[in-house]
Amino acid sequence: MLNKLWLGFFIAAAAAALARWGIAHDPTVFQAMVASLFAMAKLSVEVMVLLFGTIALWLGFLKIAEQAGLVDALARILGPLFARLMPEVPRGHPAIGLITLNFAANVLGLDNAATPIGLRAMKSLQTLNPSGTTASNAQILFLVLNASSLTLLPVTIFMYRAQQGAADPTLVFLPILLATSASTLAGFLCVAAVQRLRVWDPVVLAWVGGTALLLGGFMAFLSTLSVAALGALSSLLGNLTLFALILFFLVVAAIRKVPVYESFIEGAKDGFDVAKGLLPYLVAMLCAIGVLRASGALDFALDGLRLAIQWLGFDTRFVDALPTALVKPFSGSAARALMIETMQNHGVDSFPALLSATIQGSTETTFYVVAVYFGAVGIQRTRHAVGCALLADLAGVLAAIGVCYWFFG
Repeated sequence: MLNKLWLGFFIAAAAAALARWGIAHDPTVFQAMVASLFAMAKLSVEVMVLLFGTIALWLGFLKIAEQAGLVDALARILGPLFARLMPEVPRGHPAIGLITLNFAANVLGLDNAATPIGLRAMKSLQTLNPSGTTASNAQILFLVLNASSLTLLPVTIFMYRAQQGAADPTLVFLPILLATSASTLAGFLCVAAVQRLRVWDPVVLAWVGGTALLLGGFMAFLSTLSVAALGALSSLLGNLTLFALILFFLVVAAIRKVPVYESFIEGAKDGFDVAKGLLPYLVAMLCAIGVLRASGALDFALDGLRLAIQWLGFDTRFVDALPTALVKPFSGSAARALMIETMQNHGVDSFPALLSATIQGSTETTFYVVAVYFGAVGIQRTRHAVGCALLADLAGVLAAIGVCYWFFG
């Protein structure tokens, strides 16, 4: 899948560039594409520099948690659920605990912690994978749920809206929660259908239903808070949870006579080994994305969609927010820039700007996640992972459009 997709990016970019050269008489497009190749290669190295320290730090603390028996304990608690969702993963396997920690970090918006934990979980799942280069069912489910980006506290979106002068920066809070929930549910159901998982099993329903009730109650509570209170709670909850988790690992490990410093160093070394293997995958994916964007292929797609919507006689206001949706699976920074550009061009509280912010908060940079998570373990054949993740992205975007028409009409 990745081979065809990667090649398709370059072919689409070439076709768009030839069209700009032949129709619009713009020979600079080729210069822009070549410049984008080198810019993306440089960006890949810059991303790696940031990842090295973060991955080493968190894998060091995770090693302490593992040797203290915390990951195994979490795996035993969740064994009945994952026995249904990931039947090839033995009950009590360390991967289950790591997966749970990763999901918890994502829900709280702790990206710096979520990615290293997720990489450690993917490596743990790879020990059960009979193929060294083909993704297993468990790895695919884990990746798709990561790519669907369920987050309760989209603090960065509020920050950007506040910077652009929004009267109520948290106005998109509930729309984002609804859209990201739809994205996660769609990704899960897609994988479940392909892998024929027992989603109607009483154990699965109990866990999913209980989680939904807790999330719903938390969402209802957050919706009652003022802008200042929500911002203060978000900052406190994220940072307090993060440091409390670290302290909990250290205290339990010390009680159980685990040499915490030596364990941290051992885990950090593992993190270094994981991080250094990511660069080729990041260069390959980011360069392909950069060429696609510089060629104008995304602009052509957007213009064609606008004409089609107009021809069908539908409201085209949502089209102005679609650049964020089209770019988000490829580049988080580009999508963020397009969201801010939409706020500036249409007004921070305009319908396109509100929809763009909702889309930004409800979906993930799918191809970056694929490149990093699968690249860390050398997976080349992704099977249905990319398709299910993109379906989750599409569900998130469609839900965002529907919810924004409902809220902001």
